[in-house]
Amino acid sequence: MATSVPELFDPVKAGLALARARSLGAETFLLERSAGDLVDRLAPVLREFDSGLDLGTPGGFLAGWLAREGRARNLATASPEALLDDGEVPGDLPLVVSAHAFHRVNDLPGLLARIRALLKPDGLLVATFPGGDTLHELRECLIAAESEIRGAAGLRVFPMVDVRSAGQLLQRAGFALPVADLDRVTLRYATMFDLVRDLRAMGATALPLLRPGQPPLTRAILLRAAALYAERFTDPDGRLRATFDFIWISGWTPHESQQKPARRGSGSMRLEEALERIRAQDAPE
Repeated sequence: MATSVPELFDPVKAGLALARARSLGAETFLLERSAGDLVDRLAPVLREFDSGLDLGTPGGFLAGWLAREGRARNLATASPEALLDDGEVPGDLPLVVSAHAFHRVNDLPGLLARIRALLKPDGLLVATFPGGDTLHELRECLIAAESEIRGAAGLRVFPMVDVRSAGQLLQRAGFALPVADLDRVTLRYATMFDLVRDLRAMGATALPLLRPGQPPLTRAILLRAAALYAERFTDPDGRLRATFDFIWISGWTPHESQQKPARRGSGSMRLEEALERIRAQDAPE
């Protein structure tokens, strides 16, 4: 039985947020960090990618970065929504990369299935997006301030996928050798409003969230949230912490050349015997 996909984000408003960020002078330092990390993650892959797709990265940032680094040339760019809307998906690409986009896709399981269909056998997906405890400080203070003033609080920060769920989604989509891990980045600011200013310049505000009937934040709520932020999350030097958890996922489309797990029961030594040998090696003489 088909199930409907929860609509949490408005892709049109997401595009407007990114366009506004570009018009204000987009802040790209976190994108640059992710692009450098992607180059490092591709380093052990002993192959050249002469084509591929940068999926949803703001401004096609990864496509340009990887081309300059000589790791991938001729990467096309597309939005996740365009891929989900395509009727026919040819399975002929060797590489799909993405940064800072998957966290606001309504149908992430469907998108991963589409990417798997887009890749040729032994094709590679590498993507990173905010998840986990990203901006938990801001979320906590906005909820506390709005609850205190209004008696109830709405959704003000993106809902986040955790690293375990990300790995399970890769497996569900049929990727081989799936890997999901987390890279935590802690930024520090003078005030909560400086953090919000950077989020706006990244196109990362909550503008794309669908919140029908939810009243906007007032000046009083924001000022109270800023005060709570300063009380709860200030370092000894007076600066405020802001957590960004970047989930990294990678997986390959299945191919006969890939490593396979050993057949169950094919080991030459029982587990108990192996553990006894380890304990004997570790025992003091």
